[in-house]
Amino acid sequence: MSRPLCLITGASTGIGAACAVLAAQRGYDLILTYNSDAAGAQATADACTSHGATAQTVQADMADPAAIDRVFAVVDATGPLAALVNNAGIVGPATRASALTHARLREMFDINVIGAMLVAAAAVRRMEPRGTGTIINITSAAARLGSANQYVDYAATKAAMDIFTKGLSDEVAAAGLRVMGIAPGLIETPIHGKGGDADRAQRLAPMVPMQRTGSADEVANAVLWLMSDDASYITGSTLDVTGGR
Repeated sequence: MSRPLCLITGASTGIGAACAVLAAQRGYDLILTYNSDAAGAQATADACTSHGATAQTVQADMADPAAIDRVFAVVDATGPLAALVNNAGIVGPATRASALTHARLREMFDINVIGAMLVAAAAVRRMEPRGTGTIINITSAAARLGSANQYVDYAATKAAMDIFTKGLSDEVAAAGLRVMGIAPGLIETPIHGKGGDADRAQRLAPMVPMQRTGSADEVANAVLWLMSDDASYITGSTLDVTGGR
């Protein structure tokens, strides 16, 4: 019996990479996208193949609709799409809302919202005729916390994805598709360094009721549970993975 196919965007490191390896362990074949870290994406693919999966990497800037089309050309050439982990996203250096520029906002929304919505829409077009499929949008606890004085623009993009998750899930539920969100909190991943504050998660850990940061593997476990038949009556909701924050 062939393995189901899962597409994971932004899979070169962090949560995307952890989801890919766990999906391979749970019986999926993978298509993994990355923007600039080809070596990281290949390392993720190699880890997946060590668990018996096939894993292809595809370079794609999620701000570029043509790149998204290329990703789905690979999907179509590989097999029916069973699951999407819509994970690719960026964060900018910490700043106040009053200092935001049009260029920064354009990039943030092009990747975190418009690109993610286009990826989800392309997945639906392939899943809906078959009457099966799951989509997991990786959002953030920032969507309800606001990230004042740090990442208000990032928080706004993730809030947009929360409501998109609900709206899309209602559109496709009767067709047999499920759409859910995962909202990580303070997770130890390289995204903090990309935002210019590599120690941010550890510094803020005392604010978490559980008094610690989370791991990418803990997020991946939640993602794979939502993708499984054990969550067959769950759609339209976003699960916090935040240690209670």
